[in-house]
Amino acid sequence: MPEPIVSIFTGRATEYLAQKIANSYGSSLGKTIVTDFSDGEFQPSFEENIRGRDVFLVQSTFAPTENLFELLLMADAARRASARNITAVIPYFGFARQDRKDKPRVTIAAKLVANLLITAGITRIITIDLHADQIQGFFDVPVDHLYASNIFVPYIQSLNLPNLTMASPDTGGTRRAASYAKMLNTGFVICYKQRAKPNVVEEMSLIGDVKGRDVILIDDIIDTAGSITKAGEIIMENGASSVRAFCTHPIFSGKAFERIEKSPFEEVVVTDTIPLKNESKKIKVLSTADLFAEVIRRVENYESISSLFKISGK
Repeated sequence: MPEPIVSIFTGRATEYLAQKIANSYGSSLGKTIVTDFSDGEFQPSFEENIRGRDVFLVQSTFAPTENLFELLLMADAARRASARNITAVIPYFGFARQDRKDKPRVTIAAKLVANLLITAGITRIITIDLHADQIQGFFDVPVDHLYASNIFVPYIQSLNLPNLTMASPDTGGTRRAASYAKMLNTGFVICYKQRAKPNVVEEMSLIGDVKGRDVILIDDIIDTAGSITKAGEIIMENGASSVRAFCTHPIFSGKAFERIEKSPFEEVVVTDTIPLKNESKKIKVLSTADLFAEVIRRVENYESISSLFKISGK
C-alpha cells in the first residue's frame, strides 16, 4: 500500500499560524472554502481529495465559539471524506479554565469540548500549555501536550540577565515557575492572590525575596492582564531591578493592552497561538510554528516526541 499523504488544513481563525506551520513542514496548506449563509450559518468544505490521507486541522478555539464549531465541522467533513487519521492541532485550547466543578451546578466545559472533538472524528490532539494538565485525561485518543518552555527558555538565556529569578503570578502556577527555575538554575518566588470574582483580584502579596533581582513572571494565559500587571507592580515595589512577563496564550481581553502599556514590565513575551488584536512596543511575539511542524513530522514518522512535550527537570 502507498504511504498516506500528509495534508495540513486550517480554520479561518488560525490561518496566519497554519501557513507558517505548513512552510516549516515543507508543504503548502490544503484547499478549503467556507460558505456563509445570510443567517450566520456556515459550511466548511475540502476542495481536494483527502481519502486515505493523514489530515491535520490547525485551529485555536479562542472566542468566539464559532472557532470551535468550525473545527468540529471540519473534522466531521474529513471523517465523511474518508481521511485515514484526523489530528486536531489546537494551539490554544479554549474553555480549559472550566476543568472541574469549583462550585455547585456548573459545567465541566473542557470535558464537554473533548467529547465533542472525539464525536466529530478527531483521532489525535496536539496542543501546547493546557491550562490544566489533567485535561489530557478527558480524551480517549492520544494527546501530545507540548510546552512553550522549548521556545521561552532559549530566549530567556539570550537575555543574559545577571540576577535572574522566576516568578509565578499565583499559587496555581507554582509548578510551572519551579520547572523553569530548575531548567535555568535559579530561584523562584510566588505571588499569592485572592479573587473577589473572575478577572478581578482583591488582594495580592509576595512570597520570597526579589530585591536586586531580574524577575520573570511566567504564566500560560494572560486574559485581562489584571493579575500579572499587579504582580509586576508588587515585585518592583519589593526592590526588584527589573520585571518581565512571559505567557503562552495572549488572550488580551478588556483593558489588557492599556494595563500592559502602564505596567512596569520591560517586555511581555508571548507566542502566536492567538493573534494579537493590537500592537504594543512592550509585547514581543515568538512563533510556535517550527515546534508544531516538528511534532507533525515526528507523528508521521512514528518517532519519539517526548523531548518536545517534556519540561526539563521534571
